[in-house]
Amino acid sequence: MCKEINGVAYDTATSTIDKKFTYGAPGDPCGYEETLYITSDGRYFIYTYGGKKSKYPEENVTPIERDDVKSWILSH
Repeated sequence: MCKEINGVAYDTATSTIDKKFTYGAPGDPCGYEETLYITSDGRYFIYTYGGKKSKYPEENVTPIERDDVKSWILSH
């Protein structure tokens, strides 16, 4: 997925996965994934996607500040 936010392109195909959290079994309509990516220029973003009944029924990308990454990881 590629999404431009405030003039910055966040692309899962060209970025590196740092951490990934999966909730539920494959095919679970309530299951979802949250994946932390880092771009080649050091920007972080979270890619979210899940089943139709999950809190992420559609793909999305959300930028996250470097200072907030540790807190995000520890919250899982």
